[in-house]
Amino acid sequence: MASTGGEKMKGCGPKLFKAKGKKTAKSTDNPSCHAATAEPGPSSSKAALSSPLRTLSEVRSTHLSHFLAQSSNNTTTEPIRIFVSTWNVGGKTPTAALNLDDFLPPDDKSDIYVLGFQEIVPLNAGNVLVIEDNEPAARWLVLINQALNRPADIDANVFQHEPSPSVDSSSSRASSSLDTSLSDLSKTASGATIFQKSLLKAISKSFMPVRRKQLKACNCLVEMTKTSYRDACFRCPKAYADETDSSEEDEEEEVKGKEKSRDSYGSAPAARDQLKYNLIACKQMVGIFVTVWVKKELVQHIGHLRKSCIGRGILGCLGNKGCISVSMTLHQTSFCFVCSHLASGQKEGDEFRRNSDVLEILRLTMFSRICRRSGRKIPEKILEHDKVIWLGDLNYRIALSYADTKKLLMENNWDALFEKDQLKIERDAGRVFKGWNEGKIYFAPTYKYSFNSDAYAGETATSKKKRRTPAWCDRILWRGDGIMQLSYYRGESRFSDHRPVCGTFVVEVEVLNKRTKRRSSNADMRIGAEELLPMGKGKGTARNVSFPRV
Repeated sequence: MASTGGEKMKGCGPKLFKAKGKKTAKSTDNPSCHAATAEPGPSSSKAALSSPLRTLSEVRSTHLSHFLAQSSNNTTTEPIRIFVSTWNVGGKTPTAALNLDDFLPPDDKSDIYVLGFQEIVPLNAGNVLVIEDNEPAARWLVLINQALNRPADIDANVFQHEPSPSVDSSSSRASSSLDTSLSDLSKTASGATIFQKSLLKAISKSFMPVRRKQLKACNCLVEMTKTSYRDACFRCPKAYADETDSSEEDEEEEVKGKEKSRDSYGSAPAARDQLKYNLIACKQMVGIFVTVWVKKELVQHIGHLRKSCIGRGILGCLGNKGCISVSMTLHQTSFCFVCSHLASGQKEGDEFRRNSDVLEILRLTMFSRICRRSGRKIPEKILEHDKVIWLGDLNYRIALSYADTKKLLMENNWDALFEKDQLKIERDAGRVFKGWNEGKIYFAPTYKYSFNSDAYAGETATSKKKRRTPAWCDRILWRGDGIMQLSYYRGESRFSDHRPVCGTFVVEVEVLNKRTKRRSSNADMRIGAEELLPMGKGKGTARNVSFPRV
């Protein structure tokens, strides 16, 4: 989905003011992005994405690749395409009639999809203080799986059996069919419907890899030689298991193939290994919901998968605001994806509350400690990762009056408007996201729209108190070397009072070459065997026993 000079941005102009929208290409502020005219291949990406080698004095950070890449001969760099999308859906529950093309384009063929939502449930006291409703999240999950794993020759909505001239009746039929599919997917092996509280957990299992616990395990070289996830390397403890893990009994049933799941195309059962994309991470915290999908061929190279939630809402700790972070390693590179919903408000000074949310998320987020080995450390903090992508409703507003904002919008003067963007002002001042990157914005503000309309809500508000100045609340930022953004744009779905925002990236990933894998694996296995020997008396060393060299 790389942008080209010939591509045009759809719906960039705000239709509220009846100004003729200027069509502009999806682009970024990275000069190299303007030259991208075709899908990057391995050879071209190596030249475009290569970074200078670091000297030994610079190898002081905890980044995973720094510990593993002893020399340029040990690793190769491969390009990975990542699609990122964020959407505040305003507490509305989707039906099968919803078209996801503006949030998840059907022609995108990325390797990894990171999809984040905000306000998937209304932020009322029941969801915040009592128990969160996870049925809407389950519905989003089914629709995303339908979009990613739909056969190429299927264009019709899979939940609609036949077209109908009535939009209302068609939507009702689709919603009813989706309800049936959710009910079928949420049944246990015994056939009894599980409690609604576990609906998201049950449905997410249907789209995950069969041996999903391998994702949480260590993917050290010695681990990669094992045949089962239960085989752990001698020096690596098993990964932390959170509340989304299944029981050992469930895992055994999956490995043996006894537990069947339904796919997203209807009622026929299908093996999970037939899915083009597997769900590897799925987490909800009140209204925040994030999912990560990976191409089936890459799943085996993912390890150390962990999740962390930080609440920054009521009392500074509840989950109506905050973030969900996902950490993982792909080959020899560590990734962190942060989906957040920051403090709201357009009064002067509210931007400092948002700054505080970001700083506290960076300070408090801590991933479980796993796989400590000699000369290697898996990142535990967000900024320790090689590559970080931050997405969500950051809620930064435009520091202008409504009248001045409206005037610039009528002129489609994005540059002048962006100069007053609070996030830009705070970043330039070094108060937040220092050292992070964001693509150049060529699209209209994404908030706040009237219901099912292309008109901003400010024009229909009955009082100035309820009027909201349009703003770029929904953003995607990144941090780390070897990341090139190909596109940054917004969708035009009227489902919510926000518009979805999408970005595509090509990212460098460090991969050990085959010769290094064999050599390191043999050495690790030999050392591991020696560690099992009884210790010598008083010396603290293994007994002197000769072993044939491998």
